[in-house]
Amino acid sequence: MKIFQPFTKLGDYEEIDVQTQTVDNFCSLNNIEKIVVADINEKSAIDFAKSMNEKVSGIGLDITNTEKLKEKMRSVDVVINTVGPFFKFGPPVLEAAIECDCHYLDINDDWEPTIEMLKYNDDASSKGVTAILGMGASPGLTNMLGAAAIRELDEVETLYTGWTMDGATPEEESSQSGVNAAMVHAVQQMTGTVKIQENGKAKMVKPLKEVEIDFPGFGKFKTRVFGHPEAITFPHHFKTIKNSINLAHGSGFGTLKWIMRLVDWKIISVEKAAGIVQNLSSSIRKDLEDEGIETGLDLKNINPMEPPPIYSLAIGKKNGKQASCGTTFRASDLISMGEATGIPLACGLKLLVDGKILQKGVFAPEGAINPNEFFKELNNISDLLDVDEENNTNDQEMINIYSSW
Repeated sequence: MKIFQPFTKLGDYEEIDVQTQTVDNFCSLNNIEKIVVADINEKSAIDFAKSMNEKVSGIGLDITNTEKLKEKMRSVDVVINTVGPFFKFGPPVLEAAIECDCHYLDINDDWEPTIEMLKYNDDASSKGVTAILGMGASPGLTNMLGAAAIRELDEVETLYTGWTMDGATPEEESSQSGVNAAMVHAVQQMTGTVKIQENGKAKMVKPLKEVEIDFPGFGKFKTRVFGHPEAITFPHHFKTIKNSINLAHGSGFGTLKWIMRLVDWKIISVEKAAGIVQNLSSSIRKDLEDEGIETGLDLKNINPMEPPPIYSLAIGKKNGKQASCGTTFRASDLISMGEATGIPLACGLKLLVDGKILQKGVFAPEGAINPNEFFKELNNISDLLDVDEENNTNDQEMINIYSSW
């Protein structure tokens, strides 16, 4: 099995930590014989490849050169796309992969291109191609948590996915200079309007709108609408779901809301706002590091008095009665956004090459991946989960499940 991973383009980039975590886990998979990483900066790609093992090689590539992109794809079996922002680079890379008969995974966290890319389902299916969109943290882990929660109920009408923005800052290191693609994405999804599912219909709403949810074991807490794809992919794959929203919480929304208003009022551009948020984030990170405080997502010390750092909540019926089920992810320590994004992506690839994702077409994770298989494999390929592997025989023990019954 040969893997092709384009991961940077011009001034738009994803964090180097995502690539390191992803490729490092790829290298450990026995049935992968070759990994090609591509970057607009050839030297960066080559240097990165040299930091891995002999399976990995690096090339220079501008992915907007469609013919060159397809030329490289024709020599591999799977394309891993981590080029952001995905509203620019998701659909064309998927289209090229399908044309070249390559399976495809990405970490697409933009809802607009997700809608467009799901429309490639018939094309991919007819060519025997499997494409998984959004195999990172949110979307990705949240989708698998949602799929696990759905299995606990007899009927599901409402599905929330959520995550904390505290600690979810991108890594500083990059092969490019300029505004981080993750920051551009975040501003895009906190301004204008975003799509959710409400009362069985798609609806455009203002992001950052406050929403209160009642989470079993945690009680009621307030969070905010965010424009991630889970809100549209769950109703796409589970037709009984009438309400679906992606939510975010954190301590900095007061400041963020004012910055986003400046964008909505057309006083500053999306890129300018992203630069402001990036500088604020870097300043906060530096202050914490100067005080000796570790930064990252704390998925171990879950406080029942606060919203879970990453979760899903399914609401419906169990044994004929109204019921709800919440799921949270358990990790052994603080983890970076690179780890939270790159390791699930590597896990998705492992399931694909091992023949555990059999459907052909274009899917969000919950549409094609068994959540029990996912969390079992996630535990196998990383030390991220705090699970006793020798004594653990129940896949569900890899996540925390909170039910109302």
